[in-house]
Amino acid sequence: MTLAAGSFAPLETAGPAVVWLIVLTFVFLECAVIIGLFLPGDSLLITAGIVLAGHSSGSAHVWALSAGAAVAAIAGNQVGYRIGLRTGHHLVARRGGRYVTAENLHKVNVLLDRHGFLSVLVARWIPFVRTLCPLVAGAAGMNHRMYTVASSLGALAWAPVLLLIGFYAGEFLQRVPWLMPAVLAVMVVCLIVGTVLGIRHYRQEMAKPPVDYTVD
Repeated sequence: MTLAAGSFAPLETAGPAVVWLIVLTFVFLECAVIIGLFLPGDSLLITAGIVLAGHSSGSAHVWALSAGAAVAAIAGNQVGYRIGLRTGHHLVARRGGRYVTAENLHKVNVLLDRHGFLSVLVARWIPFVRTLCPLVAGAAGMNHRMYTVASSLGALAWAPVLLLIGFYAGEFLQRVPWLMPAVLAVMVVCLIVGTVLGIRHYRQEMAKPPVDYTVD
């Protein structure tokens, strides 16, 4: 199976290797560090699945990338946890910010305190919580084994599900010759714009005055 004639040419020539590089990098960053708050992780995974549906080796790649993305998410979670652990119950929020605020950190802290294992599992599907959860869990000194099991189970469901949704949607789109390239072009443009705006918002957020937040 190949991309339909007139498809989004850069993606047709880039090959799965570029998809792998972008997906693994974004997934790791989104699960490990604050900049991940501003990256379009969910839509990226779906778009990657659609792109792979247009390649002859897409079926093999999407399953392998599902495993790779899950591993990247698990690794990112561990890095985020370790960063939080090293802060010694203190995280830096941003006064007047929109995302890395004491209020948002408090919400995640309360969620972890009340629901523990389940909150880490569910956090995988909530964009801003997905990034803040590892940091708060580490700073709060959450049991590392319990955190690892919960975050790993969440990662094993999250990345493969979104990639496969995109992949099978892509197979359906290919039945209409003009639809696949049109949808792909729109989604890629949205991802590029979203990433550029996300980096801009990240820089604006980090420019706000820092304020200490103590994790219970």
